[in-house]
Amino acid sequence: MKNITLSADEKLIEAARARARAEHTTLNEQFRHWLADYARPQKRLQRYDQVIGALRGKVRVGRKLTRDEMHER
Repeated sequence: MKNITLSADEKLIEAARARARAEHTTLNEQFRHWLADYARPQKRLQRYDQVIGALRGKVRVGRKLTRDEMHER
């Protein structure tokens, strides 16, 4: 594995480290995940499709959505 050096605002780095700790991981590990997603967007889309497929039929709204609601972003 190769090391790289990055520059970022100190407050952002500390906030990111705090979030990583809260998620029981490290900033370094999160960066590696981000880099893999960034470098291989197709793999990210495949994971997205898997998650959506797993949720299909399991999420209930409680009523029929209007056409506009279904296409709202």
